[in-house]
Amino acid sequence: MSESVVQNLVAQSWQRALNPPAAVPASADVVIVGGGIIGVSTAWFLAQQGIKAVLCEKGHIAGEQSGRNWGWVRQQGRDTREMPMIVESLKIWRELADAVGEDVGYSEQGVLFAAKNDDEIEQYHDWIDKTAEYGIGTRFIDRRELQSLVQGGASDWQGALYTAKDGRAEPHLATAAIARAAERLGATLLTACAVRGVESKGGRVASVVTEHGTIQTSTVLCAAGAWTSVFCRSLGIKVPQLKVRNTVARTRAGPSVYDGNLYDDRLAIRRRQDGGYTVANGLISDFPITPATFRHGHKFLRAWLMDVKNVRLLLGREFLDEWQVPKRWSLDQPSPFEHTRVLNPKPSSKGLASIRRNLDDLFPQLADVEFAETWAGMIETTPDVIPVIDEIDSLPGFHVATGFSGHGFGIGPGAGKAIAGMLSGNDSGMDLHEFRLNRFYDGTPIRPQSSV
Repeated sequence: MSESVVQNLVAQSWQRALNPPAAVPASADVVIVGGGIIGVSTAWFLAQQGIKAVLCEKGHIAGEQSGRNWGWVRQQGRDTREMPMIVESLKIWRELADAVGEDVGYSEQGVLFAAKNDDEIEQYHDWIDKTAEYGIGTRFIDRRELQSLVQGGASDWQGALYTAKDGRAEPHLATAAIARAAERLGATLLTACAVRGVESKGGRVASVVTEHGTIQTSTVLCAAGAWTSVFCRSLGIKVPQLKVRNTVARTRAGPSVYDGNLYDDRLAIRRRQDGGYTVANGLISDFPITPATFRHGHKFLRAWLMDVKNVRLLLGREFLDEWQVPKRWSLDQPSPFEHTRVLNPKPSSKGLASIRRNLDDLFPQLADVEFAETWAGMIETTPDVIPVIDEIDSLPGFHVATGFSGHGFGIGPGAGKAIAGMLSGNDSGMDLHEFRLNRFYDGTPIRPQSSV
């Protein structure tokens, strides 16, 4: 492998040439908008049921957040409302490489959330109690056991929340592998094929209009990540969603400090398949102020107050970019999704400096290990930091799956199975009531349990 390829190992997901289709199918049972892990997992499970699914992605499969995330596959620390779905997802991950016939980089090496004080220790014990019914084996370990697992961490950790059966996978491998498996089972995946909008007849979905032609269908799933709220707004559907920028780095191969994933309020670190580490800041999040902030911000107050010390509000290019996006557009003209094929934010220089500093402070043995690659991604989040998975009452046949709030990679296969069940009417065994869109408008208290 050449040095230039090694340098851009992760970025290959979004830096390669676009590959538009020569034509689109005339019809489909289901059309999926968005080629992230949620969309491709849904297509895969639909294909297993013999349902004709066509997935349309404006850029590349996993070109945005599904190819840029930390690669964590964890049950630990989840919102309790997500637990049934993530437990099912872990079952899928454990068999995924065999099921899709490709390496997805999955390894079950455990997850640690380090605790520095009594408040964090109490919080972790409380989470163990609340999720005991799921039998995932999470326990709190003391300083001595933590030191036996983590090599040379220079910290004041008092212990850690530990789930030995949690794991990791490689984002640049996994989503694309699931996509190819879906295609082999009969799904059609189209890249460089933006969906401009949805047409209705008799008050329900009748077709989707893409830049390459119209596809007749009665069922649409919008799983467009950070673009979902914009797409839905063009249909008169309000989805309260804001974006969070996350800056990430990949190191070159280095000494082993822990073969699993470790989270501290300063640093998130996980061992990579190539012997390096994927590293990011722990709690710090960049929230670009955009017009959507003024439309939906009041619903996010509780989530912001939970993390007020760690939220950095930014006013810059993102505001102008979103301001220029029209509320609606003609379906026979290029859409906003064709103007921006890949949402590719620049990594924060301050964020990278902070990651480097925190990595060196916590693990001095990695101080000489260089960053091989850096990037940033835009995470879409909801006011209660759990997803929306629902059919929209005002437009029968139109469904939304969005707002996974930075937790979507690990839960993706399980979510795909649940969403496929919703679309096909075949019971997946996972109740989606907690993820209904109307919870933000029917008076249900907005109660986030975790941060992005």
